[in-house]
Amino acid sequence: MITSYNSSLLDKAVAELSKLPGIGEKTALRLALYLLRKEPEMSEALGSSIIEMRRHIHYCPECHNISDEGTCSICSDRRRDRSTVCVVENVKDVITIEATREHHGLYHVLGGVISPLDGIAPSDIEIESLVERVGKGEIKEVILALSPTLEGDTTNFYIYRRLAEMPVEVTMLARGLSIGNELEYTDELTLGRSIMNRMPFKDTFHE
Repeated sequence: MITSYNSSLLDKAVAELSKLPGIGEKTALRLALYLLRKEPEMSEALGSSIIEMRRHIHYCPECHNISDEGTCSICSDRRRDRSTVCVVENVKDVITIEATREHHGLYHVLGGVISPLDGIAPSDIEIESLVERVGKGEIKEVILALSPTLEGDTTNFYIYRRLAEMPVEVTMLARGLSIGNELEYTDELTLGRSIMNRMPFKDTFHE
């Protein structure tokens, strides 16, 4: 329950800010008071940018990455290697991998991972659209770049099975990544090396 701060407007601002991940009531109050101390233009610019972002950013119809326009800037870049697609869980992972400058192909954002305990089935994420992309024949390698968690490994295996009959090489990041760690928290050097040293997925398990 949010404490009352003798101003219904401040109470409302703190309540909304505290809904953001990682921000508790005390941090929300500190942010709200900080904005009150600054010129009104700062709050207006912040509010306007958030509203614009929410109204106008959408998802790329090809890879499901965020985009200001129709197709995202990565899919539109003809310099990218269109024969290689890196499969990631979310948009944050695209940003993380791009920071390594080691992947020069395209991406496919699943929008989650398979997790029966959370009620997330294969049909709830963008696996079918990946299969359709590979089925067009231009893609020669699919890099599975999901976090090395139980859910990530389950999703990797499911995708591998779906693509098994297609003429495409399925690889995965080298296991320089700590088991159980989220991809976004991996340092750029380790992640970059994992991309460079990726291995065939079929070599990571015994059928």
